[in-house]
Amino acid sequence: MTDKYLNEFGLSAPEAEKLLKTAVLEIVGQIENSSNTTLLVNLVGSSHKAIFKPIMGERPLHDFAPGLHKREVAAYELTKLLNWPIIPPTVVVEVDKLGEGSLQLFVDADFSEHYFTLVEKPDHVAELEQINIFDALANNTDRKSSHCLLGQAGVWAIDQGLCFHLDYKLRTVIWDFAGQPITTKLLSDLEKLSLSDNFQALLTSVENQALEERKQTLLTNRTHVVDETGGHRYPWPPI
Repeated sequence: MTDKYLNEFGLSAPEAEKLLKTAVLEIVGQIENSSNTTLLVNLVGSSHKAIFKPIMGERPLHDFAPGLHKREVAAYELTKLLNWPIIPPTVVVEVDKLGEGSLQLFVDADFSEHYFTLVEKPDHVAELEQINIFDALANNTDRKSSHCLLGQAGVWAIDQGLCFHLDYKLRTVIWDFAGQPITTKLLSDLEKLSLSDNFQALLTSVENQALEERKQTLLTNRTHVVDETGGHRYPWPPI
């Protein structure tokens, strides 16, 4: 796990988290076409950039309470518990005048690549399978193709704010694995998964219980989720 972070960012996960929590932010600009306020920032004193998503910039939703930034952090913490390096380091920070939000290391990706191009390349299939199982486990309601980035060290998943709802709401573009057996190593990782206190504190008790139930379903079925709604479990837009 550490090698992928080092290869992409030149930092281990703990080093990256420390940098994110302590760095002064310099706003570079706002990401266009984002539903919620999403800011690109420099981490002053380092060569790194990051993405800041403040709670004050969230658009109200009828099915998710305010505080999507904590779900972004919970998604990263879950991948750490699984030992799956698929989400860039992400922490909760408090920024003067902007308030609390999530801060995630920026991936200097090849933005011509996304899920629909990456799935055609055998070298990336294993990482995409991990992302697909993560999404089923985390109940991701918004896995668009452009949320899969190709960095120097491999594929990274971004934009996990709409995860962990207690009701089943999976919406994703990743259906190429549907019905296929889950790789033995991924099943083993799921079997060993134990939710830490730090992770559980980011969600409600019923959301944590729903996650445990989704884990048991995956372990019982041992196959990738199938869209039984006739193809309606796609996000919009898909890219």
